Amino acid sequence: MNIRLTETKDWRLLKQIRLAALLDAPTAFGVSYQTAANYTDDQWKERASSTGTQFWLALKDDQPVGMIGAGVSQANRFNLIGMWVEPAARGSGVAARLVEAVKTRAMEKGHDRVYLDVSPDLAADEWVSPDVKQAPAIYPPKTVLKKLFTVEDLPPAIARLTTRLWNKLKTNT
Repeated sequence: MNIRLTETKDWRLLKQIRLAALLDAPTAFGVSYQTAANYTDDQWKERASSTGTQFWLALKDDQPVGMIGAGVSQANRFNLIGMWVEPAARGSGVAARLVEAVKTRAMEKGHDRVYLDVSPDLAADEWVSPDVKQAPAIYPPKTVLKKLFTVEDLPPAIARLTTRLWNKLKTNT
């Protein structure tokens, strides 16, 4: 298994895995399959260039089996976004390795925390693999999700988000 940051030349692989993720978990991401499928090749190349939001691919035999994204918000928060692992690869440690890639990049960029925003009503929870749900270092359990920080200045359509925070990155807590 190889985990690596995408480059422009990886745009087809990123498109392939992102569209697969949207078909598998249509409500778990901030964009619909139809919207993403209509992106131009140039838009996919821009995403794969990792110049803004960065993306990593998990590759097995040169084929994508997982992806994760990360970016720095206007508030200078290092945010983990858009993680997905194909069903056949779930439970194999791919998700943990993708999260570790994001945590490593956060440290390299001088951040000591990584944030993951999730829906407080857990609408996307049905799309989270049971193996990931059992790994609190990757995905917090429902009891923890309900107690996490709530952002309240979002549009009503989004209502509220809860945030999973990895702090003390160097100690893996």
